[in-house]
Amino acid sequence: MPDRRGQGGRRTGTLSLAEVFCFLMRRNLAEDVPVITWPEGVCVHAYGPELAEEVHRLMELGYQDGGGRVPALDVWQQRFETDPEYDPSLCFIAQDAEGIVAVCQCWTSAYIKNLVVHPRARRLGLGRALLLNAFQVFQQRREGFVDLKVLEDNVRAQRLYERVGMYVVRRELVPA
Repeated sequence: MPDRRGQGGRRTGTLSLAEVFCFLMRRNLAEDVPVITWPEGVCVHAYGPELAEEVHRLMELGYQDGGGRVPALDVWQQRFETDPEYDPSLCFIAQDAEGIVAVCQCWTSAYIKNLVVHPRARRLGLGRALLLNAFQVFQQRREGFVDLKVLEDNVRAQRLYERVGMYVVRRELVPA
């Protein structure tokens, strides 16, 4: 889709209904990361291919609420596991006695690609804990910042990110 920007970067013309915006948010990793408190009964470990089906199912469920979509399992898994920025140790899986309850998928470029919490485990602090965990890991890797993108209308997620010290860097048009 062509970018309808005039001089000074201002948009010209009318937005179509299909145009969606997101915010690029950032956390300065020079700042201290608070202590992580994991909900009782939850353990966290790295991704492995044997978890692909359950992780994919959770991502599909999560995207029903937050917008976007996830490709079919075989396509998703192939793209995920062969991406040049893929490192299984940067995909944090939270599990409880009933199964996977949250996923925080990060790339080696200090970018959080996906954060999804199962509806039955929301409001327990899992999203916050996974974000703080990612911040600590990227601090240990000597990264200066960690970034993510969030849809402009996903206010609930934006508030979570702000509470852990993230701030908006810019607003972007999401390609159709």
